[in-house]
Amino acid sequence: MHIASLAARVVVAGAAVWFALATAYAANPVVGPSFRRYILSVDGIFFWQRILFGLAGPAVLSYLTWETAKIRSTQSATGILYVDFFSVVVGEVLAKYIVLATHVPV
Repeated sequence: MHIASLAARVVVAGAAVWFALATAYAANPVVGPSFRRYILSVDGIFFWQRILFGLAGPAVLSYLTWETAKIRSTQSATGILYVDFFSVVVGEVLAKYIVLATHVPV
């Protein structure tokens, strides 16, 4: 269930980023701030943290949880799942900040 929801989050975030990059100030990128400038600026650190802690980290940790549970090491799988939960929460908080800062639902 976690892996399926993670895949859905990756698809939705990827589509939102693609749409923001394709449409935001497409006619004249020099006028005003754009999402492309945001992710390549110092403020874009929050975007990259969202990608790391909210999408890539949980992907790796969910795979580790799955493999650890398959070898019936349930205590280790539970510990990895706790870290995974924390990274998802941090990633979602960062996503909400990005929505407030850029109006792009990453």
